[in-house]
Parts: sequence; C-alpha cells; structure tokens
Amino acid sequence: MLTIKSFVLFFEHLDRSSLPVVGGKGANLGELSKAGFPVPGGFCVTTYAYQNFIATSPEMNSLLDALNVIDPTDLNRLRELGEHIRTHLTQLKIPLQIKDEIVHAWASVGEDYSYAIRSSATAEDLPTASFAGQQDTYLNIRGQHELLRHVRKCWASLFTDRAIAYRAKNGFNHHEVYLSVVIQRMVIPEIAGIMFTADPVSGNRTVISIDASFGLGEAIVSGLVSADLYKVKDNTIIQKNIAQKKLAIYALSNGGTVTEELPAEKQQEHALADKQILSLVALGKKIEAHFGAPQDIEFCVEKGEFFIVQSRPITSLYPLPDIPYQPLRVLLSFGHVQMATDAMKPLGISVLRTIFPASVFVEAGGRLFIDLSDLLHSKIVRIILPKILTNADEAMSRALDEVVKRPEFLAIQPKSDAIASVRKVVAPIIKEVWKNFHLRDPKLAKAKVETYMQERLLKARQSLCGLQGAKLLQEIQHQLDTLMLDVMQNIVTYVAPSIIASRLLQRMLVRWLGNDTELSKLNKSLPGNVTSEMGLQIGDLADILRELPEVQEYLKTAKDHTFYTGLVQVAGGNKFKGAFESFIDKYGMRCPGEIDLTNPRWRETPTQLIPAIFSHMRSVKRGEHRLKFSEGAKEAEEAAQCIMDHLEESYFKSKLAQRLIKVFRYSGGLREHHKYLLIVIIDVYKQAIMSEAEKLVATGVLQQAEDVYFLTLDELIHLLQGDFNYDVSKLVTDRKDRYKWQQNLKPPRVMTSEGEIVIVPQNRGRSPEGALVGVPVSAGIVEGKARIILRPENAFLSEGEILVAPHTDPGWTPLFQSAKAVITEVGGLMTHGAVVAREYGIPAVVGVDNATQLIKDGDLIRVDGNQGIVEFLVTGKP
Repeated sequence: MLTIKSFVLFFEHLDRSSLPVVGGKGANLGELSKAGFPVPGGFCVTTYAYQNFIATSPEMNSLLDALNVIDPTDLNRLRELGEHIRTHLTQLKIPLQIKDEIVHAWASVGEDYSYAIRSSATAEDLPTASFAGQQDTYLNIRGQHELLRHVRKCWASLFTDRAIAYRAKNGFNHHEVYLSVVIQRMVIPEIAGIMFTADPVSGNRTVISIDASFGLGEAIVSGLVSADLYKVKDNTIIQKNIAQKKLAIYALSNGGTVTEELPAEKQQEHALADKQILSLVALGKKIEAHFGAPQDIEFCVEKGEFFIVQSRPITSLYPLPDIPYQPLRVLLSFGHVQMATDAMKPLGISVLRTIFPASVFVEAGGRLFIDLSDLLHSKIVRIILPKILTNADEAMSRALDEVVKRPEFLAIQPKSDAIASVRKVVAPIIKEVWKNFHLRDPKLAKAKVETYMQERLLKARQSLCGLQGAKLLQEIQHQLDTLMLDVMQNIVTYVAPSIIASRLLQRMLVRWLGNDTELSKLNKSLPGNVTSEMGLQIGDLADILRELPEVQEYLKTAKDHTFYTGLVQVAGGNKFKGAFESFIDKYGMRCPGEIDLTNPRWRETPTQLIPAIFSHMRSVKRGEHRLKFSEGAKEAEEAAQCIMDHLEESYFKSKLAQRLIKVFRYSGGLREHHKYLLIVIIDVYKQAIMSEAEKLVATGVLQQAEDVYFLTLDELIHLLQGDFNYDVSKLVTDRKDRYKWQQNLKPPRVMTSEGEIVIVPQNRGRSPEGALVGVPVSAGIVEGKARIILRPENAFLSEGEILVAPHTDPGWTPLFQSAKAVITEVGGLMTHGAVVAREYGIPAVVGVDNATQLIKDGDLIRVDGNQGIVEFLVTGKP
C-alpha cells in the first residue's frame, strides 16, 4: 500500500494535493495523468526519501541554519556555501531501502527506456511563485547506475546558487523546502516547445502563445535557439514569427544529448503546421480549464502525437478582477491617479468603494481600478478623458487613448442609460464651474471653500455622537456614501476653473507673447494651498530644532509609543513638543499613501516626520523656506504685471488675461483642499472604527486592533451585529498572507478585462543618447546628486540632492523643501508633486519609467524640467 511515507509514488497515484510529497512539478504531472491528458509514464521519488537521505548527514542541519541567515546579496558567501552543500550531498550514499524502491519502480516502467529526471521542489510551480529553472533537469538518462547518480544530483541541485538566492528573496525557510525527483519516460521528439495559455508579455488571457522548435525543448529553455512564435486568439492564428532555427538538441541512442546544426533548408521551416497549432491550443485550453488558471505548458511531438511533460501556473500575470473578458472593458489604476500604488488592505478598499460609486471601481491584486468603459463609448468622453488624464499621468493617458480607438472597443454598443445618469450628475457641476470661472470673484473662493470644510467636518463628527457598535459603522458607511458628490459640488467646482485658466493662459501666452515662460512664475507660491503651508510649517519645526541639540539627539532614536513622554525629559523638549503638537493638530491625519485609511497617520507614528525635519535642517538655511515662498509670491506678481504690460494696448486681451490670472492664482491655491477634507474626515471615521476594534480585542474576537484592517466595512458591521458566519481568526490570517503576496505585485496603469496590460511608449524625440524621458511639469534645469527614496518615512536628503521617487502624494511634501529637483515614475501636470514643485520653483520631471531602478544613489544627473529629460553626467558607486 502506498502512503505519504513511501519513497516512490507513481503518477497515477498523485494529484494536485500531493504537493508536500512530490513537489509542484510532480503534483501537476500526477494531476494531468489522472485526468487523462497525454503524459509520458513515470514516478516520483518523494520528499520523504529526500528527508531520509539528508538525515544520514550529521552536518546538514547546521548548513541549513547557515543558509537561513545568509544575505542573498552576498554572492561570494552564497556561492561558497552552496558549492559546499552540493559537494557534500553528491558524496552521500543513498540509503539501501530508497535505492531498492527507485530501482523497482524504474524496472516496472521499463528498463529499456530513456528517462528525463527532473527536480520537483515543494516551493515550486506554486500559484504565487513558480521557482522555474531553480533546480536541475537531466535528459535521456539510461541504465540503473546513471539513474541513481542523477537522482542524487537532483537532490543536490536544491542548493544551486540561483535556488538559494530565490528562496531567500521570497522568504522561504531552507529547512522547510524539500525536493522530490520526477522520473519520466523520455519522449524522443521531432518537435518540442512551450505553450502559455495566456500571453506572458501582455497578460491577455484570451491569447495563447506558443514557442516551438525542432528536437528537444531544452534548446528553447536554455536560449540556445530562437523558436517559432505562434499566437492564437478565438481559435484564429493571429501571429506567426518563423525563426531561423540553426541548431537543435537531439537524444543519443546510448544516452545523453547532442547539439546539431540543422540543414539550411530546414532552418526556416515551420516547426508546427496550422492544424497542429490549433490542436495544441485546444489541448492547452482543456488543461487550463482543468487547473482553473492560465498555464505554462511544456509539450513534445513524437511521431505526430502530442505529449505534455510539464504544466505549471503562470505566476507573472497580474490578477484579474472578477468580471467577464467580454465585452472588452478598460480599467485605469486608481493608485496611479492618487500617487499611491501599494497594495491596500480590505478595509481601506471598502472605504474607497463606499466613497466612490461602487460601479466605477473593480478590485484586482489588492488595488482598485476605475472602470469607465460604458462612458467611453461616448465619442466626446473618448476625446476628453485622455486629455484630462494627462494632468494625472501622461503614460495612462497614452494607453487609454490607444485602447478606445481599437475596432473591437468601438464595435460595442454604448449604454445610453449610463451616459444619461452621469450627465444628470455632472451637468450641475459643470454649470457651477462655469460660473466660478466666468462670473464670480475668485478672491472669495477660499473663504467659501473653507467655511464649507468646517461645516462638513463638524457634520462628520456630530453624526457619530452617541453611536456605537454596528449603528456607528452603518452611520459611517452612510456618511461616506454621500461624501464624494458633496465635495465635488462644494470644492472641486472652485478648483476646476484654475486648471481651465492654466491651459488657456498657456495657449494664449504662446500666441500673444511667443512663449509661456511667465506661466511657470505665476505657479509659484499660490495663496492658500493647504499642502504647501504644511511644508512651510515643517521648515518652521526644523528652525526650532536647530537650537535644541539635546532634542536632536533624542529624536534620532525616538520611538512612537514613547515619543512625547521621552521628549519632555530632555532640555528644550517642551518647546519642541508644543510646536510639534500644533503641527499634528492640523496635519496629523496625513501620511504617505493617505488615501488608504489603514496606513499609519503621523498622529499615530510621529517618527515618520523626523527624517524630513532633519533633511530640511541639512539642506535649507534658517528661514530660507519662508523667504523663498515670499520671493515666489513676488515673482508671481511681477510675472502677472509683465503679462499685463505686454497686452496693455489691447483692451480685450488685457481684460481676458487679467481674469485668467486672477482665476488661476486664487483658485489654484485650493488645488489640495478637497483631498485634505477627505483625509480629515476619513481619519475621524478611522478613530471611530479603531475604538470598536479595541472592544473586539477586549472580547477576544480579534487578536489586535489592526486586524480590523483585513475586514470590509460590511463584514465589520455583520461582526458587530453578531451574524458573521466565518472564522474571523482564519479569515484575517489568510488575508494577511494574501496581502503580503499582493505587496510584491506591480500594478499596471491601464489593463483590459482580458488581462492585457496596455503600454504605449513615449516618443523620445531628440533626447540625448542614454537619457531618460518623462513629462516636464515644473520648469528649470539643475544638476545634482540623485537620492533614491522609496518611502518618505525612511528618507534623508542632503543639500543639493535630487529626489527620485516612485510617486509622491501630500505625505511626501515635507521632503520638497529639501530637494533640488524631483523625478517620479508616476505623475502628470496636475498631480501633487508637480503642483508643489512649481510652487517651490524646483524643476520636476514625472512619468519616467523605472526611474528608481535606472538611476542609482549618488549619480550626478541633469534634470531638464523644460523638456522632460534626465541626463546622466557621472554615475555613482554601484
């Protein structure tokens, strides 16, 4: 009888649940074989055999301990330790019982066959990590002696340098990863290849991609030959690239393989005929349907018959939302619009889905995507929306513009009711925008907006008075449901005129004066910008701290939970504490990625602000931040006067320019107010939610208050009502694991419902060789050392350094005072970083793809904020 304690298990006794016993590859082959797919026969030497084998070594435990503490970037140590372990294992004897079971299984399949011997680790071919190619494979192995020798070599290959590094990087404990060995009858193919049941490049789930060549598939896997490429969609071959296949690997009759040059007439032949391609696709679709996920499948063709020798999930695909592939829909990353592309926890997602119309958002990979497909079937929306998106992220705008022009998208019939319902909501807002732009006094806008903000905040607080439990959460849900439209009507209607005025001014200045250079000066020190004022107050805190050396020393090691109690115990601590608490009273609800309610606020983790304050002290002189702001306001006044002087001879032009400047300056300062109010109100609700979470901890329902982040608002309401029908502890644990995986995903800007990630490269124009190209959003040219900052709470900027970041939102503002220039991977003309950079008068280039990888700390670079170009002058240390 075969059990999990068996040293050998045949394919027909395995399925996908067998992973702990035979690893990912073995489990998948067993599943395929049991389901009736054409899999060459064979068996697996189990992980139990591997564990018994290494147990004969007295030093393996200490060697594995050494691996668990190794730095994966220390390549010399990694190489040295890996080589030692491999040598040690290849010299260990295989225990007699294990050897006998392997030989008996081999004989039962057939001693005259050649065999493929493959490693199959328990941390391999998983839904979230493929570990492809980390262990070794041996082909065309014949005879008992060679069979056993290569089994031992497979065991040792668990410790190749690449496998050790991959496990360390992905957080796998080396003690807990075991190896099975797949021993499979060798197919001697005329043709072999790899089939992806979803396009591995674009991510499109409806496109099957096939690489095929002559001989063994090892030639393709190893990169020895360029294979033919075939792509199929809807059972139609949509692409054929026939490669020049100069070489092929063939099996030798006495074992082993040989690489041969193909005859010239065969090098350009189709590896697969059309009929074969479509038959293979049909087989691939069945395998994908069986596993319920896109597959990476290795196949062979022997005497005209297809054989499957491996199938594993494609782990590189970005997850899809739960919507049909068809009709084609276009999804825009909300995170890229908000400059917050990290994965979000369920509570944060559910709050945003409550604030915004539920039909607009879909979730995928722990991120939210905006689905405006129904509206994009309107011609006017297709024209306007990509243009509006250039303010948020130009790369997103380019991709959207490309998708909505595709014939398959244009062929879909528009939903008139969707457009009509939006028109009903938007029409009154547009009317108010027009009145504010054309008729009303812009000087009064700030007072009106701030009065509304005070009233809305008071309403948010009063609505929760006297409530607790499920009723409290239901009221929060109700208030959030009405918040966005309220903010649009009462704040955004004052902000939009400044954007319109900016665009009109730019065009008219070019037409009237020949250039728009004065516009960049008009952008400086806009009156009333709540986020710019926050940055100035960071500078004030830095100026206070300059005179308090003991406080400086304390803050270098301060902890959040004792921040204030420790502060008052050092000389000058009370003085700094008073100023700091005043700042927190006004801005403590902010933080990086603040749109996600679950991210820690500055009031909760005040040490987040310390690096920015120290950076300011190092790079900005006392009072310089206030002086620069005053000088910026003066430059803006002078620029306005300069424009008016040029136009004084034309009454019409003068009047129009005067109005546009006035609207631009006074409304532009309100650019951050709507976001500020949303964050203030979200934080009020967060505090209420966390008070309920503490009660759930006290009653033993949750282990810690932050576990509430892994429940949605609806789930939390049901939990408080006592009708939650799930194991809360298990649900939270599962979601924590999923969130950890989602954090490693890179979300696309634009994705279709078919899974295609749409990227339209920027036109490089006449940019210098080797330069990086982005979108110019704040004028000026500077040179300086690059400082790569991935998270602002860990950031230190020195004088003259250029901030290079994935993105910025208001939580990054404290660093802007210290930066000489700004470069981001995400962004557009009106995103936070662009607006603040223009106000501070520092050059900025956004939308620079992979800037944080291509630019290194210490690189001397030139940032051209006029043309959107970043040049390398001197590279820093590697």
